[in-house]
Amino acid sequence: MTESAPQAKYRKDYQSPTHTITDVNLTFDLNPERTRVTAISQVEQLSDQTELELDGEGIELVSVTVNGVAWQDYQQTESGLTLSNLPQKFELVIENDIAPAKNTALEGLYISDGAYCTQCEAEGFRRITYFLDRPDVLATYFTKVIADKAEFPYLLSNGNKVEHGDLDDGKHFVSWQDPHPKPSYLFALVAGDFDVLKDKYVTQSGRNVALEIFVDKGNLERAHHAMTSLVNSMKWDEERFGLEYDLDIYMIVAVDFFNMGAMENKGLNVFNSKFVLANEQTATDTDYLGIEAVIGHEYFHNWTGNRVTCRDWFQLSLKEGLTVFRDQEFSSDLGSRAVNRINNVRIIRGPQFAEDASPMSHPIRPEKVIEMNNFYTLTVYEKGSEVIRMMHTLLGESKFQAGMKLYFERHDGTAATCEDFVAAMEDASGVDLSQFRLWYSQSGTPTVTVTDRYDQDNQTYTLSVSQSTASTQDQSEKQPLHIPFDIELYAADGQAIELRCNGSKVANVLDITQANQEFVFDNVSEKPVPSMLREFSAPVKLNFEYSDEQLAFLMVHAQNEFAKWDAGQMLLAKYIKSNVVALSKGDKVHLPEMVIDAFRGVLLDSELEPAFIAEALSLPSFNEVSGWYETVDVDAVCDVIKGIKLILAEALQDELSAMYHMLKQAEYSVEHEAIGKRSLRNLCLQYLVHLAPFSGLAVEQYQTANNMTDTMAAMSAVNSASLKQRQAIMNDYSDKWSHDGLVMDKWFALQGTNPADDALDNLKACMQHKAFSLSNPNRTRSLVGSFLNMNPKRFHDKSGSGYQFAGEILAQLNESNPQVASRLIDPLLKFKKYDQERQSLIRTELEKLQQLDNLAKDLFEKVSKALN
Repeated sequence: MTESAPQAKYRKDYQSPTHTITDVNLTFDLNPERTRVTAISQVEQLSDQTELELDGEGIELVSVTVNGVAWQDYQQTESGLTLSNLPQKFELVIENDIAPAKNTALEGLYISDGAYCTQCEAEGFRRITYFLDRPDVLATYFTKVIADKAEFPYLLSNGNKVEHGDLDDGKHFVSWQDPHPKPSYLFALVAGDFDVLKDKYVTQSGRNVALEIFVDKGNLERAHHAMTSLVNSMKWDEERFGLEYDLDIYMIVAVDFFNMGAMENKGLNVFNSKFVLANEQTATDTDYLGIEAVIGHEYFHNWTGNRVTCRDWFQLSLKEGLTVFRDQEFSSDLGSRAVNRINNVRIIRGPQFAEDASPMSHPIRPEKVIEMNNFYTLTVYEKGSEVIRMMHTLLGESKFQAGMKLYFERHDGTAATCEDFVAAMEDASGVDLSQFRLWYSQSGTPTVTVTDRYDQDNQTYTLSVSQSTASTQDQSEKQPLHIPFDIELYAADGQAIELRCNGSKVANVLDITQANQEFVFDNVSEKPVPSMLREFSAPVKLNFEYSDEQLAFLMVHAQNEFAKWDAGQMLLAKYIKSNVVALSKGDKVHLPEMVIDAFRGVLLDSELEPAFIAEALSLPSFNEVSGWYETVDVDAVCDVIKGIKLILAEALQDELSAMYHMLKQAEYSVEHEAIGKRSLRNLCLQYLVHLAPFSGLAVEQYQTANNMTDTMAAMSAVNSASLKQRQAIMNDYSDKWSHDGLVMDKWFALQGTNPADDALDNLKACMQHKAFSLSNPNRTRSLVGSFLNMNPKRFHDKSGSGYQFAGEILAQLNESNPQVASRLIDPLLKFKKYDQERQSLIRTELEKLQQLDNLAKDLFEKVSKALN
């Protein structure tokens, strides 16, 4: 372990910068071993402190000049450069060298497959030059990039291109000017030789914007869906939010080595190629939808993140939670709102709830952190989005949009806080959000417990509601939250009952604000069936003793599609829980006919869209189920989920087979209706493949598929059912696609989720595959990440071999790419959820990591919290 433990930073300790930089002129003379960076900054003193502390890491300083005079009054430290006795206002010139070729952490300026690119969020700019690398210092940037013209014909940076020309020695330069003040984390530079897809967009005010997507040579025809998604994003943001793009050009560059999904750098988005490249032969429907969502997300950041940025990294959810909400709305407006909502909720109920219950539990606006990269969590992003959605629910669309407009009027061009956003919403709407603010500061998952009572004589129906939030590692005391609770009541004939309290009509969204409350509804002529937490109106756990009959009723009669799906999930949850108990007593997995019939009814309901039916028949994941327990019986949960799948397959085989054959499509299309039909057809295959008479279906589909969606669905079915043809199919795919790492990621992910007894040995063999590289985050996440996160049976093998493997890989990544290691370690952090034997084995691996001499801050923070 490091000699002195890394120190935590606290939100309460925020201090305004002592200086600011208003303008910066950057020159890059690119060289893989020694890139010369010259930064000319206009600096102003904001306080009475004449010392200027600049951030810097891994930089070789060449010279420092202040107002044209060589400056000797400085001191280099481990974390930066301190300059003393400075004038109040001055021009600072810093020359330094960096080595992009040696940068394996993929932060700052590095080389990806022969091209230069940058990643500066959160604190990567300090690896480029000494600077005030903090989000509340906003400057305008002028950037000149110099490189060999033949090798690097494209030289890109933020803003608009203002100058270009040839230089001596075969070099050339391009200069870029970004007129919009931005923090250093939004800086970007890319240099390389690419294929370029070009288009244009005319904004609502009539401005022409050039659109350019840069991809590796030979990949041009795989960029068209990304361009379509970009145009759709620009149009949607104008129509829904009234927000127009503000530069003359918008560029996206796809790179294969990237720690994140994508980065919203102003005017020059750098993307993981996974979220740009697609055609029907190389990408699945899920890939297409992911590209649409991520393209939208980064474009929407232009206003919610760039034009208004966050004051400090504790406010990260200000831009990320809000922009995730916006990209979810974009996907819902373009596709199926119900299916998109279901997929969002699966993330919350699975990995995000697990994060809330883990040693890394934190509010959406955290109070302390050691490594800023560890802020990029499901809580900050996905739960942050749910908090924005709750505000939208409480205010309604028109008041929410008024709040957005006021937010931009007040804060455009500034670094704002979460409080600034809530205040704008409150002031624009007139809605008191005082108690609601607790969502920003309180961690954990609230539980809402409901009991009901019907009074026949008075024809009243009462819901008694209580809320509580369990203590978390970071907070012991919890307060009641403001929870919007969306309900509907149904009569026996399936008709919704008008909600009335004290003689007056009331809205469907109840305001839960106290630890205990009662809601009494009048004029209810029969005991109703309640549908609660519709649309998942708050990120909470619901406790209500539904009968099987009530849940089956809601699956048929609920007017809200999400509520239909949720009723089915609650019905499944009852029998997963009861079967886990039964299995521990030696009984077999069992599912009543009534439950089977309820799912048969959904499958055969011609009024429902196929994409929704596919979601309704999908079982909850191991990760979601494990969140229901204090101590998880890994083997029993895995066996029950598989057992229920087999029971449904056996009972519904005729209907599943008929549906499978009926939904076959001759031509491939990425229209949402076609995607939905493929989704349901391939869900049927996932069930049927476990039955001997239908095992050949998957092999036949693999051999005849005309698109990657059907190919991967067949391979996934063969993999999950461990069919004897598995290895031959895996070999065939590898032979076809070994040259394309992105397409091989799908193969690696299947290898990681292989349920066979020798899965770990097979995985280790895959690490020797010519397409695999531990230095590539995509390859590592696909193979190693899928094993750790989605192969519970083998990862949690009682021998401890899965844990030992994880520890070894994390120790290697700690050296080369701590950020990727920090994202992979999360399954080990939840070790207290397992039996004592497994706890001991995982703890051993965490302790080994803790003892590493050079444990990176990213891992130190998580390991120390887990072992605390």
